[in-house]
Amino acid sequence: MVLKQAKEVLQIEAEGILGVIDRLDNNFVKMVDLIYKSKGRVIITGIGKSGIVARKIVATLNSTGTPSLFLHPVEAMHGDLGMVGAGDVVIALSSSGETDELNVLIPSIKRIGCPLVAFTGQVESTLGKQSDIFIDVGVEREACPLGLAPTASTTALLAVGDALAVTLVNKRKFKSKDFRRFHPGGSLGQHLSVKVKEIMFTGKKIPVVSKGETMRHAIQEINRMHFGATLVVEGDNILAGIVTDGDIRRYLMTQERIYDRRVEEVMTTNPKTLGPDSLASQALSIMEQHEITLLPIVNPVQKVRGILHLHDILGKGAFRFNGV
Repeated sequence: MVLKQAKEVLQIEAEGILGVIDRLDNNFVKMVDLIYKSKGRVIITGIGKSGIVARKIVATLNSTGTPSLFLHPVEAMHGDLGMVGAGDVVIALSSSGETDELNVLIPSIKRIGCPLVAFTGQVESTLGKQSDIFIDVGVEREACPLGLAPTASTTALLAVGDALAVTLVNKRKFKSKDFRRFHPGGSLGQHLSVKVKEIMFTGKKIPVVSKGETMRHAIQEINRMHFGATLVVEGDNILAGIVTDGDIRRYLMTQERIYDRRVEEVMTTNPKTLGPDSLASQALSIMEQHEITLLPIVNPVQKVRGILHLHDILGKGAFRFNGV
């Protein structure tokens, strides 16, 4: 019985979103264009459950490159309206369009000169009639059996807010590097979801020596980039092995002379590698499993494309293994 009811709720909410899809029209395009061209911020207001949804939409817009603020309707009438400027776009959320606390704000918003966008299900409501752009987010029924608690209606509001954020992401050509810039506190989660090629070192930043060269040269290369290792290549930049600080220490346990030795006498052959299109999370998993801090990044024929250090995934000082 419980499972049946849960599925019915999800079905009702899914139907609500599908209904909004069918009614989405050129007003949505006008809204996106208005916000994209605006020199100000997006001010989103709502009260009760709609206010909670408004806060979430603000958070999503801010994290994806659209400066936004939440305006509480009651606090707005006691001074917070001062945060709204003529260059801003105001979006008001109200399923009924007859929320008193919101509607009392409308004359003040008009006087400031902000365009007003209404997210409501009632075009003939006070909010709907006073808005410059009307977005129909109405649903046929709520999932609440009493028809009292906002359920399907708030889901529809949230979904349209997400649609707005995503279309603006595409219009602004917002990239993953931009998202990480706005999420310094969540950089680990973002780094783990990006491809290795986005964070690996390439070109002259790769510590590398050729097979046949001396360990003196290898140690100089290790010191140059401070990775604690250097790649060893042969032929057309094909990976032959890797020399790490650990390899050097282990060699010195049995041999006194190292500078004139060839790198292939000290290096580790067949090191763990990864492709440039792999996820950073895969790289971290390999590093944890094998207790290493460095991965050569190669193509399918083992040609070196880059190098990835643990620091570039986790941040310097955030993680430490016993070995190299």
